[in-house]
Amino acid sequence: METVNTQLAKRRRLSGVVVSDKMEKTVSVSIVRTIVHPKYGKRYIKSTKYLAHNEGNEAKAGDEVTIEETRPLSARKHWRIVAINKRALV
Repeated sequence: METVNTQLAKRRRLSGVVVSDKMEKTVSVSIVRTIVHPKYGKRYIKSTKYLAHNEGNEAKAGDEVTIEETRPLSARKHWRIVAINKRALV
């Protein structure tokens, strides 16, 4: 029988923009995606906001970041920042 290591499981990664950094060690990240309507075929934009863990408060508003799923860190926070792809122009 083969055992499966849960540490090797793939976790979802998403890219988005930090819209708020006013919390301590937490940022709000907006993910924008394009959806195709199933019946009419029209494309439209949908966005979702996730709370992500920001250890050290490195990410600031306007930064493009990559986030990854993790264990629940609080009631609404279960993502963490993996990389800051592009810094915002201040």
